[in-house]
Amino acid sequence: MSVTTTPEATTPPSGTPREPRSTTRSAAAARERSAVLESRIAQNPGEYRVLTGDRPTGALHLGHLLGTVENRVRLQNLGVEVFLIVADYQVITDRDDTGDLPATIREVLLDYLAAGLDPERSTVFTHSAVPALNQLLLPFLSLVTVAELERNPTVKAEAAAAAERGRRGTSGLLFTYPVHQAADILFCHGNLVPVGEDQLPHLETTRMVARRFNQRYSAARPYFPEPDALIARSLTILGNDGAKMSKSRGNALELRASEDETVAYFKRARTDADRVITYEPGRRPEIANLLQVGAHFTGTTPEALADEVGSAGAGRLKEIVSEAVVEGLRPLRARRRELASAGPRHLAEVLARGNARANAIADRTLDEVRDLMGMRY
Repeated sequence: MSVTTTPEATTPPSGTPREPRSTTRSAAAARERSAVLESRIAQNPGEYRVLTGDRPTGALHLGHLLGTVENRVRLQNLGVEVFLIVADYQVITDRDDTGDLPATIREVLLDYLAAGLDPERSTVFTHSAVPALNQLLLPFLSLVTVAELERNPTVKAEAAAAAERGRRGTSGLLFTYPVHQAADILFCHGNLVPVGEDQLPHLETTRMVARRFNQRYSAARPYFPEPDALIARSLTILGNDGAKMSKSRGNALELRASEDETVAYFKRARTDADRVITYEPGRRPEIANLLQVGAHFTGTTPEALADEVGSAGAGRLKEIVSEAVVEGLRPLRARRRELASAGPRHLAEVLARGNARANAIADRTLDEVRDLMGMRY
């Protein structure tokens, strides 16, 4: 596997063996590695443990489904062990008002279960319910430098977004977010993380933390795995304003939306002035996005859908896409209504079982970390 090397701008913390130059995987190398991993997963899914999740800042939307959730269900159904974190602590990284967090978490759980995540095969849990996981943040922070955190692209992006929402400064929790994510992944010895290519530098922080911990405290027999990135086979979905679909931008189609709301949503979708529909993502991103969504739900390709619409124009394209999404989401929405009608007890039981399993694993990991660090008194 080829890697790109960049100069190490800072000296590792005292006591950490000096590494070779930083090895951040290139996107091309990560794609090649992902193809190999997909083959291995198909042959031996039980060898892999995935950690992934969401911040519960609102009910899930179409971008979540096509971007991450469907891939999680796919991995679960292949036999991969999936841990799904509802990262409630991360809600407070960049905002002062969390809203009705219990209600939001229930909505997220409904979306997960309706989309096909099975609590008998996947472990769903919340940050705040697993103390030992969060305690790993302390030794992990000793393995990174302030300069390394300052360079993290996710920290930069999230801080900028928080500033746009009027929040002054960067909270300490947001600043340490990459290390907190390392604790999320490593507490259960996750060795596979589905990510988009833009998240590769973020995962590199987790790999670095695992590598430095092993070098400092467990050199003879590495304790933590350096998790691999699995480039998600997913779509990046634009909202109806042409920007990336996001709850905070108010441009998202929630999975729980009604059929009428879905049709109205796509009627408002931004397009362009060209009458003939063509699939040109670089030149016509909004049209390309509609074609990708429509193709996903109709089982065709964006190019074939563009040819089908042709000179009928953007209005006809919107009709086809809205009809396809309504039909494609009908089973999910029916399951969601059924689960919601059963009341909150079932959701509470799902989360309680997941929290209990996550706690058992995190407690064992923290005990072993203390042993390795010589902190057993």
